[in-house]
Amino acid sequence: MAKKMIPKPTESELEILQVLWQHGPSTVRFVNDELSQRREVGYTTTLKLLQLMLEKGLALRDDDARTHVYRAAVREEETQGLLLDKFVDAAFGGSAMKLVMQALGNRRTSREELAQIRRLLNDIEIQNDSNPPANDPAL
Repeated sequence: MAKKMIPKPTESELEILQVLWQHGPSTVRFVNDELSQRREVGYTTTLKLLQLMLEKGLALRDDDARTHVYRAAVREEETQGLLLDKFVDAAFGGSAMKLVMQALGNRRTSREELAQIRRLLNDIEIQNDSNPPANDPAL
């Protein structure tokens, strides 16, 4: 099955999506107030960005009420996956190992984080063992 094409959000659109993912359907005023806690942003700028996101398919709008309510049209996990794939391709030549080595080498990793990483790697290994690729020479 082919992946659904998700439009790549800009940095500002991603900030708005973060608000919508965290708080659910929201008015322009609410989104603007949330964004303004981090940096100064005008109401009309937020409104324009949400309208552009609606056109791009990143947001949906409920026109039933007097105040328009926007919600994310894309799932957080799918969007993160898209952005991560593009980042890994562009910055690390498509190598997940290089990304992980860079991330772990640049900061102190807690014992708890290392335990979570080990569990994730074990889960991935178990999943791979139960679903080997069709061209696996071990078959």
